[in-house]
Amino acid sequence: MKAFQYDNSITGLQFRDISVPEPGPEHVQIEVKAAGICHSDCHIVTGRSDGWLSKRPITLGHEVAGIITNIGPGISQFCLGDRVAVTQICYPIEERDWSLSIGLGFDGGYAQYAVAPVHRLMRIPDNVSFAQAAVATDALASSYHAVVEAGAEQGITVGIIGLGGLGMSGLVFGALRGAKVYGIDILTDKFKEAQRLGAHGCFKSLDDAKDVSFDAVVDFVGTSSTIQSAFSAVKEGGKVVAVGLAAKALTVPTEDLVLRSVTLVGSVGASADDLAEVLGLLEDGSVKPLLVEVLFADIPASIATLAEGGVNGRLWTDPSKIVN
Repeated sequence: MKAFQYDNSITGLQFRDISVPEPGPEHVQIEVKAAGICHSDCHIVTGRSDGWLSKRPITLGHEVAGIITNIGPGISQFCLGDRVAVTQICYPIEERDWSLSIGLGFDGGYAQYAVAPVHRLMRIPDNVSFAQAAVATDALASSYHAVVEAGAEQGITVGIIGLGGLGMSGLVFGALRGAKVYGIDILTDKFKEAQRLGAHGCFKSLDDAKDVSFDAVVDFVGTSSTIQSAFSAVKEGGKVVAVGLAAKALTVPTEDLVLRSVTLVGSVGASADDLAEVLGLLEDGSVKPLLVEVLFADIPASIATLAEGGVNGRLWTDPSKIVN
């Protein structure tokens, strides 16, 4: 079968013929019907953040949904033909193990077939598409977890820095949870959509939002300047949730951290419960992410475009459409 594999930062992604994987005990084989293309892949293929990987070469693709086509010994809870998504468990932290994460610890969804442990599977609701389920496993569930971490609920005011794919989803989830949500982005052409999705208002920077008292700010960009502006914007005792990885290191204003008792917390990924909540919101139509399908052969180019910030919505591909 065809697959896109990563070796190291020099060779990047390689298009290869590899064997179809067979499931061992407590594992299933999945025909991949949708693989989300995530910004994390940009960091991996450049070698900037490939420490997550447990093996090389590895077939990337960690947002995976498809149909069970083969079942290993010892499995009774799933059947052939079941529609499933592969979870990425990051919480509780004690259960976080990158070696058990598809596309990071073992071969992932940038191939026609993948094998996954049964305890990492979640059934896809009937009226949720494979593409929706795939991007839910990481991108949507991660943004959901971040705004929950920020305390988004009725009576809470939250700022969302960065209205890209993750940030716009986080804004939607915050508004659905009843929080008063503001969007912050240097690109003003995103403001109309953000307000349609529930933003109480939008600003080019937090400096323009001096009249707003923020209980929390979620930074989906992750530079020293955005973190510092978030610290200055939240009220005393407020919280800053860092999600974005734009900078290798961040500078935190000590006076805000100590004298104003501002809390800084990092957020990566989500829990199984977070994913279940997101799938429920997709099922009832509360969340309707913009999904853009790309050809399987265009995965490397799509990752490059994503790295340059030239993408609206969430990219995904269907490896089952490959013509051998």
